[in-house]
Amino acid sequence: MTHHVTSMLDTYPKDISWVDKQKLAECIEACFECAQTCTACADACLAEDMVAELTTCIRTNADCADICAMTGNVLSRQTGVNIDLVRAVVEACRIACRACADECAQHADHHEHCRVCAEACRRCEHACADLLASLG
Repeated sequence: MTHHVTSMLDTYPKDISWVDKQKLAECIEACFECAQTCTACADACLAEDMVAELTTCIRTNADCADICAMTGNVLSRQTGVNIDLVRAVVEACRIACRACADECAQHADHHEHCRVCAEACRRCEHACADLLASLG
């Protein structure tokens, strides 16, 4: 699943020894997938008849989507890596994903899009945690 992400990391002309490339690729992919899923979930929430009851979910989805996209972008850049910044960004993403998964899980019994989104957020949360653990 991480074929293109891994291929791009493999084509980088310098050494990427600061990180486990597989965990990095998995995190990048999970971030971009989660960003798309959260954007789609927020849009689906807006289409629900009970949209007023989903205000917090919509906001949480939008925040998580933005943070995941930014994290995927930061992790995709290898030149001049600032490891402290990477840790902070990935930790923020992990927290945003956990919050979004928790919020969406509250609506998952009534809204399938929230169930799907909660799963994507949990996957990204775990990918972020795995990457952080590999950084030491």
